Amino acid sequence: MSDNYRSREERRRAMNDNKPEGKSQGKPKKKKKGGLFRKIVAAVLLIGIIGLIAGVGTFFAMISDAPKVDDSVLKNSFSSKVYANDGKTVVKEIGAQKRTYVQYDEIPQVVKNAFIATEDVRFYKHHGVDFYRIGGALMANFKNGFGAEGGSTITQQVVKNSFLSPKKTVKRKVQEMWLAYQLERKYSKQQILEMYLNKIYFASGEVYGIERAAEKFYGVKSVKDLTLDEAAMLAGLPKAPTTYNPVTNPENATKRRNTVLNLMAKNGFITQAEADKAKQVDVQAHLAKQTESTSKYDVFIDQVIEEVKKKTDADPFSAGLEIYTTLDTNAQDYVDDVMNNKVVNFPNDKFQAGLVVVDNETGGIQAIGGGRNRVSGGLNFATNMRRQPGSTIKPILDYGPAIENLKWSTGQPLKDEEYHYSNGTPIRNFGRNYKGWVSAREALGRSLNIPALKAFQATGADKAKEFATGLGLKLDEEDGEAYSESYSIGGFRTGVTPLQMAGAYSAFANEGMYNAPHTVTKVKFPDGTEIDLTPKPKRAMQDYTAFMMTDMMKSVVNESYGTARAVRTPGLEIAGKTGTSNFSAAEKQRYNIPDAGEKDVWFNGFTPNYTISVWTGYETAKDGYILSANETGMAKNIFKHVITHISEGKPKGSFKQPDSVVERSVEKPTGKDLKRPSGSTPSSLITKEYFVRGTAPTKVSQTFVKKEKEEKKEDKKEDKKEKKDNKDVKPKITASYSGGAISVNWSASNAASDTTFTVTMSSPNGSEQLASGAGAGGKTISNPAPGATYSFTVTTNTGESASSSVKVPGSSDQATEDDSTKPEDDGTTDDNQNEDNSNTDQNNGSDQGDDSSTQPDDNQNSNNGSNSGGNNSGNSGNSGNTDNNNNDSGNGNDGNSGNNSNNGGATTPPADNGGSDSGSQTPPTTPATPSTPSTPATPQQEPTTEN
Repeated sequence: MSDNYRSREERRRAMNDNKPEGKSQGKPKKKKKGGLFRKIVAAVLLIGIIGLIAGVGTFFAMISDAPKVDDSVLKNSFSSKVYANDGKTVVKEIGAQKRTYVQYDEIPQVVKNAFIATEDVRFYKHHGVDFYRIGGALMANFKNGFGAEGGSTITQQVVKNSFLSPKKTVKRKVQEMWLAYQLERKYSKQQILEMYLNKIYFASGEVYGIERAAEKFYGVKSVKDLTLDEAAMLAGLPKAPTTYNPVTNPENATKRRNTVLNLMAKNGFITQAEADKAKQVDVQAHLAKQTESTSKYDVFIDQVIEEVKKKTDADPFSAGLEIYTTLDTNAQDYVDDVMNNKVVNFPNDKFQAGLVVVDNETGGIQAIGGGRNRVSGGLNFATNMRRQPGSTIKPILDYGPAIENLKWSTGQPLKDEEYHYSNGTPIRNFGRNYKGWVSAREALGRSLNIPALKAFQATGADKAKEFATGLGLKLDEEDGEAYSESYSIGGFRTGVTPLQMAGAYSAFANEGMYNAPHTVTKVKFPDGTEIDLTPKPKRAMQDYTAFMMTDMMKSVVNESYGTARAVRTPGLEIAGKTGTSNFSAAEKQRYNIPDAGEKDVWFNGFTPNYTISVWTGYETAKDGYILSANETGMAKNIFKHVITHISEGKPKGSFKQPDSVVERSVEKPTGKDLKRPSGSTPSSLITKEYFVRGTAPTKVSQTFVKKEKEEKKEDKKEDKKEKKDNKDVKPKITASYSGGAISVNWSASNAASDTTFTVTMSSPNGSEQLASGAGAGGKTISNPAPGATYSFTVTTNTGESASSSVKVPGSSDQATEDDSTKPEDDGTTDDNQNEDNSNTDQNNGSDQGDDSSTQPDDNQNSNNGSNSGGNNSGNSGNSGNTDNNNNDSGNGNDGNSGNNSNNGGATTPPADNGGSDSGSQTPPTTPATPSTPSTPATPQQEPTTEN
């Protein structure tokens, strides 16, 4: 081995010696090029072969159970059965009875070109599958998601509608492509196009096939009579028959027709001039009058057909389906009666209404009121008609988003005041007045616009839009006009449908869970395949938002300020919102509509079980406007009747308060912050509101505490002032005995007009009240007990008092003596104390006295005295003189108002009542003399007082 080693080594050296000079002797030998590339190519080819084998295997596996191309299926149709919500009652069987078959040669070229340009422009070039179109569809699906755009040819559509289920799966698509290839091998292009044009669905009312569509929409006897613009319109319908229906949606129909005309011009079927000329034709100019009346449940079944086609791509009129729906036949029958004027009295035949009844828990549509005097295929006012929602949008765009995002309470203070949009445009309330600070609850209940806009602005337009989108409302740009602040009070350009509003409101009743309103729960195909079409519930809002908004909408119905008090129904808990919209200035001028005329009137309401959205109005402005009380109240009237009927015999339920919500008492808003009431807050200003747990106010209001302190302070000032004033009031009372009677008189210095006196007397017989009332006065006590002491006290309403007493002489010979007492406190006399001048009284006949004494001659004394010694007039009663006159003279309402003359003395004001209320008295039956204790004494005033 060593020899070999050496020889090899020597050989290497020899080779190195033979290399040219200048070359690096240690440089390694280069590898041959192309080895790695060949390996990559080989790997790719191998993978491709394996993939091809796998793909071919998968392809044949997928088509192994594909149905056979059956001539009878291609040309014949199988009816479908529609079941009510009990799953057993077949309400209708729909099929091909309204299909008119037309041969290929009878179809005009303009119609063929319109459909080919729109549906499959390479129809005559492919062999059932257009791979160019599939590529474009794949790109669109990659960008916008699977199913965004289809690549099906006319041949594939014939296969799909005839043989396959509507499931959007790879297997179904592969089978569709395979069968399309088989169909092209078996039938000519002309035959396939003929099949397509005779099977295609055009409109509700079982309008299938081009011949039937031509007759339905344009009243022509044959498809041959269709013009270019009409052919383009019909070619645009199959994509969305309801959306592009020229009868019910002329604006959308016009856009779709013009799109078809552009495609025809683009692909060389017509010139651009011909397209432009056809675009000038009004899309409704040649429409035939729709006269075919609807049959039982047609309004509901039209919606069923739309859903089945949209969600499954199956043809309900030819696929032999079993369709299970949410239809409540009892509710639908009653709604039909309402629409047929059997329950409510509509004002006229042109007045329209649309309504939808939804089950809150499932979102299932129970009944649909599509309109009055409807014809088959006509406008459905419940599902197709879009109108401005008015104030019914406020829970969805204003207050709901504010509670959801800002956690507002139901009592959130909002100031209703002069205001404007962000762009400076003024906004006004319906009543053109302002309420000042109000709660969110009251603002919604009164349907005030300004607080609603403020709520919208507080949350933000984007958040409000997001909230509405979660409830099934699409608020994208419409006709070039962007979503704006005017939406906050229902100022939509296009509007919403009762179907959409019923779905949105049902989420409030369903604790914030949204179920898209639907009519179909499942579809069963002839091969036994079933598809569940029930929408999955999703959370649209928090439970606290749903409950608090519901409670606010209960105030719309229950509170005195609520706009929907008319829907109150005994035994049912109802929440809801009213809404109205107005005509534009141009419409008012054109159709002579008064300012008070309204365009739309809504009521969206719900109980714990059902939601009903009701729209009322006229189809067009020229048909009329809403003005009378019957018209403005019709939406609420319809709601009340329907909700009462469908709730009969069923558990009524209630709205349950979630744990996330608390109820607290607060003061009614007077500013931007809510506060708890204090002990001084008037009960009329305390209200209960709901709050998201953890957000209830903790501060106690000091508003009325401060007011109470201020009031107390003012009261103290008044008390001090009153006490000071009261100290200046000095009451006086005098008591004197003369002529067998005691005369008592009282007054007060510095007395006010409202000063009142209470006079009491103490005698051997006990204590008693002599008089009480305003003003000074006097009193005469007849027949006092001889030898007894009588005490008198006068007390004013200010608390000041004075007393006086008098002792009656024990024998009659002392009757004329002055027995008046001195003041009890200090013994001083009044400045004008008078002597007894009982014998000098002069009878001047000024007033009749009201007291009388019995004299020995049984004659009544008439004492009319004139006071010559002072300025005060007093009532003297009897002076002790016997006047031999039997007739009393004088007058006076108080009975005793004569003037007493006392020499140089001051007199007191008149007494209240000296004796009886009449001017004369009947003498006692038993005469008495002054010396006899039982004989009445004649009173005499004495000015003795005690302060």
